[in-house]
Parts: sequence; C-alpha cells; structure tokens
Amino acid sequence: MASAAEQLAANINLSAFGKAKELQQRIWFTILALIVYRLGTYIPIPGINIDAYAQIFESQSGGLLGMINTFSGGAVSRLAVFTLTVMPYISASIIMQLMQASVPSLQALKKDGEAGRKTLNQYTRYLTVILAIVQAFSIAISLQNSPNVVLDPGLFFQASTVITLVSGTMFLMWLGEQITARGVGNGISLIIFAGIVSALPGAVVQTLTMAQQGSLAPIALLVIFALAVGVILFIVFIERSQRRLLIQYPKRQQGNKMMGGDSSFLPLKLNTAGVIPPIFASSLLLLPATMAGFSAQSGPDWLRVVVSALGDGKPLYMIVYATGIIFFAFFYTSIVFNPKDTADNLRKNGGFLPGIRPGDRTAVYLDYVLTRLTTIGAIYLAAVCLMPVFVMKWYAVPYYLGGTSILIVVSVTMDTVAQIQSHLIAHQYEGLIKKSKMRGRRR
Repeated sequence: MASAAEQLAANINLSAFGKAKELQQRIWFTILALIVYRLGTYIPIPGINIDAYAQIFESQSGGLLGMINTFSGGAVSRLAVFTLTVMPYISASIIMQLMQASVPSLQALKKDGEAGRKTLNQYTRYLTVILAIVQAFSIAISLQNSPNVVLDPGLFFQASTVITLVSGTMFLMWLGEQITARGVGNGISLIIFAGIVSALPGAVVQTLTMAQQGSLAPIALLVIFALAVGVILFIVFIERSQRRLLIQYPKRQQGNKMMGGDSSFLPLKLNTAGVIPPIFASSLLLLPATMAGFSAQSGPDWLRVVVSALGDGKPLYMIVYATGIIFFAFFYTSIVFNPKDTADNLRKNGGFLPGIRPGDRTAVYLDYVLTRLTTIGAIYLAAVCLMPVFVMKWYAVPYYLGGTSILIVVSVTMDTVAQIQSHLIAHQYEGLIKKSKMRGRRR
C-alpha cells in the first residue's frame, strides 16, 4: 500500500504548482541568480589582450584545462571575473572535511550542533579566500610569462588580477549559499550545472557540423548520441538504485494495549556520494592544471611533460582522475553515513536488523554492506566519467558531451526535481491542515 507521501506525490499537477506561491518565488530567485552568474562569465578581467590569450588557450584547451573551462561555463576561455568559479570553495571544503577527521578541536566543533557548524563554515570561507588568492596569483604570474597576453605587466596587474578573481569566487560562493537558502536545489551544484548546460547546445551543433562537413562519419555520430542516451539511462538507473535493509521494532505493552511490532526499511543508495567525487577530484587538479596550462610554453621542460601527460585520454590523466573519484567516493560516503551512529540510533529506538545483534554487530554489518555498495558506486562513477573519454579522443568530440558533464547534469536535475516535489508535498500538507482546522472551528 502506498504511503501518504506517495499518494500526495501522485496527485501533484499543474494546479498544485500554481497554488504554491512560495515555490514559484524560490524558482524565480534561482533562475535570476543563475542569470547573474552567466553574465559574469562574459566580463573579462582588465589588462588582457584577448586575441593573444585566445590563441594560447586554444593550444592548451585539451585535458584538464578543457574540463575546468566546462565547469566554469566558458569563463576560462574568456578569462572572465568568474574564471576560478567555485572550485576554491570546493577545495576548501575537502580540506576542512579531511581535517575534521584528524583534528580533535574540529571534531568537537562538528559535534557542537548549529553553533559548531557555523564556525566550521566560517573557517571554510577563510580557507577559500587563501586558496583563491594562491590560484589567482599563479594565474597572474602565468599570464605575465605568456607572450603578448598582458598589456601592462607589473605589480598593478598582479594586484588587480588577484582582487578581481578572488572577488568573483567569493561572490559566487555567496550566491550559491543564497540559492541554497532562498531558492531550489544546492546552489554550488547548480552553478556548475548552469555552466555545463550553457555549452551543451553549442557542443551538439558543433558535432552535427562536423558530421555535415564529413570530418565525422554518420555511423560515428549515431554511436556518440546512442552512447550519450545510454549513459543518461544508466545514470538514472544507478542513482535511483538502493539496498533496503529490513528493520524490526519489537512489540511492547502500554497499559492494556499492545504497541509496536512494526517494520520499516533503511535505504542505502548504491551511489551515496552522488556527484561530489568527480567535482572534488576535478577541483584538486585545478591548481596544477591551471599553472601548467598557462606556463607550458615559457616554463621548463618538465612542465611541458606534465601538460602533455595531463592531456585528454593520456594514461596519467586517466589514472589521477580515476583515483581521485574512487577515493572521494569512499571518503564522502564515510562522512554522510556513519554506521556506528546509525546502529546506536536504532538501538535507542528499539529497532534491530533481523538475525543481527543490536549495537556493535549491527554497526559492523552496516559497514560491510555500505563498503560493498560504495565499491560498486565508485566503479560506476569512474566508468561513467572516463569511458566516454576514449570516444571523444577517437572522434574529436567536444568535451561538453563527456561522461562527467552528463553525470553532473543528470544528477543535479534529479536532485532539484526531488526538492521541488518535496516543496509541493509540503504545500499540500499545509493545505490539508488548514482545511481540517477550518472544519473543526465550524463544528
């Protein structure tokens, strides 16, 4: 039998959406915020020869630099004020989460409730500023070392570039927090989502043009789009897959009545980490890729070797990216789901897994099941992100049609739609409560 929430979700229609005024305001706020972000990707930083920079970027746009440009919505190719995007904030979040697992004082703040969470968020912002300054300064130095790119090299250019890029990152971080609080969906993920989606139509047109001009065979075009559709269906299937563990609650006597004896399920997603591991792995590769990409022509020989090794489809690129995805899949899953805490909560509420003793044995079993699920999820993420790289390398397809881009777009879309549905369900519940109160007053 369907639950009350499932029955309400089945009854959601356009009329229910039209009555949810608060949800409409949240959606409009999200759209306007993303429009502001897109406008910022077209404002270049001062003191740059755009034509000379475009030539250098075109020669270094493969591999990680192309991935960074994809996540920034083309801001890197235009050297806009949002060139760094939210990657310094993501890197700072990774470092803070790693430190929380090893620093006792940060562990105490994590357990301190809302006040501790605010303090940790403030530390993350401070670390974001530091990382953004380092990355912006490296970009300024790399641009000065590139021939004919900077119009007036010197200390003033370095200072203005650092201030501009750091301000752009801090504004995007604030904008993402505002979207999360006052809009719909996760603000940081939606900013990356908007950058990728904005380039998808151009990538599709470019691919069709290549087929029309004869540089891409018709059979190859069919294979590419069939692969894209297959990857989308595969992502939706895996993201909706979950392992349900049966939980039993014992019967207890309360007065003359027998209470309890119910059962429920503990759902464990096959991919608990979601789209976070590819984003985290990409953000950690941002700084060396940016420095290497801009300084390869004027830098030492070893730097040119690094740039070449980090190209699309190269072994080093594949190994580093896959290793980062697998590591962060396990790491982020261990943060969002703690088997020990879950087992303790089940024991406090009287719940237990059939055939398993409550307490430590339950925690060990949950950890065993979660490890197997995370292994499958990590392999799935690495396969989705890296398998299309071979196709793109073979047929020279734009990076925007890659597995990482499709994974982010599909996952963020599913998450946002789920939040919209939750708002609609909450609105219907509020309407039912108001109607019941009015009927009670009439009676």
